[in-house]
Amino acid sequence: MLLLFLRWVHLPCLLLLVDVAFSGKMKIVEEPNTFGLNNHFLAQGSRLQARTNPSPVSGPPHLHHLAGKCFSYIESTYKYEFCPFHNVTQHEQTFRWNAYSGILGIWQEWEIQNNSFTGMWMREGDSCGNKNRQTKILLTCGNCSKLAQVSEPQTCVYSLTFETPLVCHPHSLLVYPTLSEKLQNEWDEAEQARYDDLVTEQGYNKLLRDLFEEAGFLKRSQPKPEEPKHSEKVQQTLEQCRQDMEKKNAEIERLRSLLSQHNIPYDLNTAEPKAAVTAAPQEKQHLRGDTGLISDLL
Repeated sequence: MLLLFLRWVHLPCLLLLVDVAFSGKMKIVEEPNTFGLNNHFLAQGSRLQARTNPSPVSGPPHLHHLAGKCFSYIESTYKYEFCPFHNVTQHEQTFRWNAYSGILGIWQEWEIQNNSFTGMWMREGDSCGNKNRQTKILLTCGNCSKLAQVSEPQTCVYSLTFETPLVCHPHSLLVYPTLSEKLQNEWDEAEQARYDDLVTEQGYNKLLRDLFEEAGFLKRSQPKPEEPKHSEKVQQTLEQCRQDMEKKNAEIERLRSLLSQHNIPYDLNTAEPKAAVTAAPQEKQHLRGDTGLISDLL
C-alpha cells in the first residue's frame, strides 16, 4: 500500500519535469564551445589569449555605443562572435575532442576611401601558417544590428558583413565631420596645396594618412619620431613651411644688406661672399701652345 502511494506521489512530479524539459524552458545541453575571449565567468587559463590589445574606440561617434556589445552568427558548425572595437572569435559547435575555438582578429584600425569609413580591420588573430588571421568588417544598412554574412575570400583572411541602422544615413560614415577643427583645417590646407600643384598626389595621400593617424583612425605604421635635439624646427604643416620660408628670405635680405654696407662682394645667385682679390706678382707664364711674344726674344 505504501509503495503504491509513493508511486502515485512521484508520478505527477516526473510528468512535470518531462513537460518542462520539452517545453523549451529548460536548457539541457549547453553549447559545447561557448567559452572564449569574451566570457568573463571562466578562469583566465580557460579563455582565448590575445596577442595584442585592441586599439582605442574611434570613428563616427554614433557607432561608439556599440563598444561592449557582441553579436553572434552561426553558419554550418561554426559560431562567429563579433564584438565591435574589441575582437572577432570563431567557435566550432561540435563534440570533437579537438574542436577549434580561436581569435580571428583584434580591433586595429579603420579602412578609409574617398572620405568615407569603408570597413573595420581586426588583425593579429591566431597564427595561420606564417601569418596571423585577420578579418574585415563591412558595415551596411539594416533594420537591426546583427551579423548577416561570413566568408573567407583568402586563406585566413575573413570578411564579415554587419548590418545596422546606424549607417543608413548617407553621411553616417563620412570622415571629415568626425575630425577636430584643427585636423579639418589641416585637411583644407592639403586640399588647397593639391589644387595649387604644391604637392604631388603621393605627397597629398601621405598628408592625409598622417592626419588620419593623428586622429586615431589608422594605426601608426612606425613609432612617432622623437623631437629633434637641434634647433631646426620640424615643419609639420604647409602653413609652418610657408612661415619658415618667409623667415629665411628675410634673413637672406638682412645679410645682403649687411654685406653691402661693408662693401663685401658676394654672388647674387648663391648669396655667399667672395674671397677678397689681392694683387700678387706673378711670373711670366705662357698659354699652352703659345710660343711667346717677339719681345721675349729680344
